[in-house]
Amino acid sequence: MAMMFCLLVPRKEAVSLQHRCNEQIRISPIRLIDHNNNQMGVVPTDEARRMAHEAGLDLVEVAPTERPPVCRIMDYGKFKYAQKKKKQKHHEQKLKEVRLHPKIGDHDRDRLMRQAAKFLDEGDKVQLTMIFRGRERFHLDLGQSVFNAIVANLGDHIKVERPVRNEGRRMTMVLAPGVAKKPTAPAAKPAGAPAAAPVAAPKPRPTAAAATVPVTAATPPAPAEPTA
Repeated sequence: MAMMFCLLVPRKEAVSLQHRCNEQIRISPIRLIDHNNNQMGVVPTDEARRMAHEAGLDLVEVAPTERPPVCRIMDYGKFKYAQKKKKQKHHEQKLKEVRLHPKIGDHDRDRLMRQAAKFLDEGDKVQLTMIFRGRERFHLDLGQSVFNAIVANLGDHIKVERPVRNEGRRMTMVLAPGVAKKPTAPAAKPAGAPAAAPVAAPKPRPTAAAATVPVTAATPPAPAEPTA
C-alpha cells in the first residue's frame, strides 16, 4: 500500500562545508592569517602554501568573496569537524508527518518505521497520521494497534510527546527524540562496611563404601567335657 511522507516545515538549503585549500586556491595574492592568528598581510599564494607546508598544516580559503581573498593556515581536518559539529548544534527541529492507513501491510509498516527512525535520529519530531476511509472509521482500534506496534518497535530511544488523538476521519500521534535509558549499576557498598563472612562448604557425607566397621574374628567354642 502506498504511503506519503509530508514535510510540514519547508527545508532550508544545506550550508556547504567545502572550502578551497592548498593547490585548489588559484587566486594570487591573498590576505594571509597564520596558525598563530597573526595578520601576515597580502602575500603571494605560493609563499603562503610554502609557509603552511613548513608548519605541517593546510592553507584554507575562509573568505573567498573578499578581494583579495582571506586564507588561513590551519588543520583542515579539524576545521571541517568543528564546522560539522557547529551545524549539528544549531539544528532547527522540524515536525515531519507520516501518513498511513489502518490496513497497512507488514512490509509497508516496517518501511515506515525505518523512515520515522531516521527522522528521529536527525533530531526532528514525527507526526503519525492515520487516515480512515469509509467504514474504516468504525474500527479505530485498528489504527490504535498500528500506532502501538510502531512505538514498541522504535524502542526506548523515542518518547510520545502527544498521545493518540481522534480528529474525525484522522487519528494522530506525535513522537519526539528521546534519551536512551542507561542500565542501572548495582549500588556501591559504603566505605568501611564489614565484608560478608565466607560461607563454609558443606562437609561431604561418608559413602557406604567408606563407612566400614572393623569385624573381629569369632572366638571358637570351648570343647565339651566327656560324660561319666
